[in-house]
Amino acid sequence: MISAGEIKNSLLHLVFPHICSGCGTDLISDHTMLCAKCIHDLPETNFERYPNNPVEKKFWGRLPLSAAAAQYYFTGESLIQRLMHQFKYRGNRDLGLQLGRMMGDSLGRSGRFTIDALIPLPLFASKEKRRGFNQAAVLCEGIAGILGVPVLKDVVRRSQHTDTQTKKGRIDRWLNMEGKFILEQAAGISGKHVMLVDDVITTGATLEACGAELLKAPDIQLSIATLCYASRS
Repeated sequence: MISAGEIKNSLLHLVFPHICSGCGTDLISDHTMLCAKCIHDLPETNFERYPNNPVEKKFWGRLPLSAAAAQYYFTGESLIQRLMHQFKYRGNRDLGLQLGRMMGDSLGRSGRFTIDALIPLPLFASKEKRRGFNQAAVLCEGIAGILGVPVLKDVVRRSQHTDTQTKKGRIDRWLNMEGKFILEQAAGISGKHVMLVDDVITTGATLEACGAELLKAPDIQLSIATLCYASRS
């Protein structure tokens, strides 16, 4: 005999279907935003396992990093692009948390990221208010749930709004970001190994500018992790 609870859950599923954020199938559990096939199809880089990976090479001669990685390759018209759009622009925070947990699992298993705290790349205040959240902070929450380290959201501040980086080259991107971050709580990270987190790395100019500001704190180690790696320069 079907229980009243099962009937209730079936009716709720009809009215509010729980579907995969990647492909739309409803053949998923209530505790995930992605089906097994979409998780399998995500283009993992495995950068976290290897020193001198492409993300680390971007910062050679620019920032002294302990380690750096990106979870997935980013390409246009792809599964990961659809997921990024849902997360950033359609407010799918639960998807962002799951992607962060997946990052945390990979970083933890690599054995290369023994960190004390996570720092989300800050958004300019008005942009964060308009979007409703900082996507890097959501990823940090997911990572923190796996690695068991705190998220420090107020250590560094974005002091000025910046033009979009999308169509700029590497030099223009760096100039666009120069002086746009302010370290506000150096004592809070002094003597610690911190990991700066963002959603996508392309040239690395924004992360470089923020990372350089963080490195003004005494005796810190800096690592970087992003959800996606876009190879376009």
